[in-house]
Amino acid sequence: MSQDHPSALDPAAPPDTLTKPGPYQAPPKQAHGAPKRSSRAWIWLLILVLAAAGVYYFWSKRNPGQGAAGAGAQAQKKGFGAIPVVTAKARKGNIPVYLVNLGGVLPIYTVTVKSRVDGQLMEVHYKEGDIVQKGGPLIEIDSRPYDAALVQAQGQLIRDQALLDNAKIDLARYKTLVAQNAIPEQQLATQQALVTQDEGIVKTDRGMIATAELNVAYSHITAPITGRVGLRLVDPGNIVHATDTNGMLVITQMDPVSVLFPLPEDQVPVVLQKLNAGQKLPVDAFDRSSDVLLAHGTLATVDNEIDPTTGSLRWRANFANPNYKLFPGQFVNVRVLVQLKQGVTLLPTATIQRNSTSTYVFLLKPDSTVTVRTVQIGTVEGNDSEITSGLQPGDQVVMTGVDKLQEGTKVVAHLAGEKGPGTQSGGNSPASGAPPSNAPGGGKSGHAGGAHKAS
Repeated sequence: MSQDHPSALDPAAPPDTLTKPGPYQAPPKQAHGAPKRSSRAWIWLLILVLAAAGVYYFWSKRNPGQGAAGAGAQAQKKGFGAIPVVTAKARKGNIPVYLVNLGGVLPIYTVTVKSRVDGQLMEVHYKEGDIVQKGGPLIEIDSRPYDAALVQAQGQLIRDQALLDNAKIDLARYKTLVAQNAIPEQQLATQQALVTQDEGIVKTDRGMIATAELNVAYSHITAPITGRVGLRLVDPGNIVHATDTNGMLVITQMDPVSVLFPLPEDQVPVVLQKLNAGQKLPVDAFDRSSDVLLAHGTLATVDNEIDPTTGSLRWRANFANPNYKLFPGQFVNVRVLVQLKQGVTLLPTATIQRNSTSTYVFLLKPDSTVTVRTVQIGTVEGNDSEITSGLQPGDQVVMTGVDKLQEGTKVVAHLAGEKGPGTQSGGNSPASGAPPSNAPGGGKSGHAGGAHKAS
């Protein structure tokens, strides 16, 4: 078929030629079903890819630490498949049982020094904060009025003593005259009464002298106890009175010193039974952080009633305090030793794991794998815990690295406290990046913790 109007498709053709369209030509036909087969192929390919990814994901979960077959075999040869951990051994030993609470340091003796006489404060023989000895001079009060009164009383005694002596001489003369019937007996009786009267006067004079001497002694104040002097409350030059309500200084005994602390009423029978049996229970005083031991002492006595508001009973423990580490008014953590458990199985507290239902550890098996072992805990003191069941002395349990473990996990174990690469229980070689062999596993005992109930 010839094309009579080729200009119909030519844009450059004249307008009259564009008005006549050319003959109709149908588009080439395509085979039916080709687009559907192509779409289905892509869908099946996507499903296969997703299935392969899922299989690889679950396979990698069940075989941690292994990649491809060749890489996994090579890693197993180098020991990279095992997890490095630090272990600790259960051991046999002793663990103390303490009752712990907060207490306050209280001096056994505290004296507020006051004046017993009136007068001017003349001298002070101490410095604030000094340790004074019993009987040592402290304060001088003007004693001149009392010295004068003493001299006056002594003079009065001399005068009255002379009158008494003269009356006694007359009494002896009258007795002789009465025997000769030279004087009446009434005169003898009068003289006898005069002698008795003079004796009373002399005795009164001696009492006045004693009072004057006592006032003079009160003017020179000495330390009633050995202890530390506090801040001065009255300065020299002031007039002090025996009726003053405030004292001139306060002395507190520093060595020995006591600590008052409460214990719950359910712990009272345990302590009271040992105290009544004559046992001297050791008591330790620590600072507020329970890290520094301040002093050792013994339990001394107990209060006579339980405080109903707190349900606790107060106890007093006495401490030798030669270095003055305990200061009156100081708060300390008190620990009373009520029992020492001997020959029990001990384990570092850091190895014990807990969940909502049980307490367990990761026990190291001879084939270098770990297993979950449920344990029962007894007394906990410091970094040690008593294992009442579940472990035996010598068993190794994982202390660090437990977050990567589960039942049957392969590990490379390093025993805590050993020098060098450590003990490998069945492992081939230590993995790179393993914790050092001196990782913490032990620790100090008895510096922290709450009250432990005696069994």
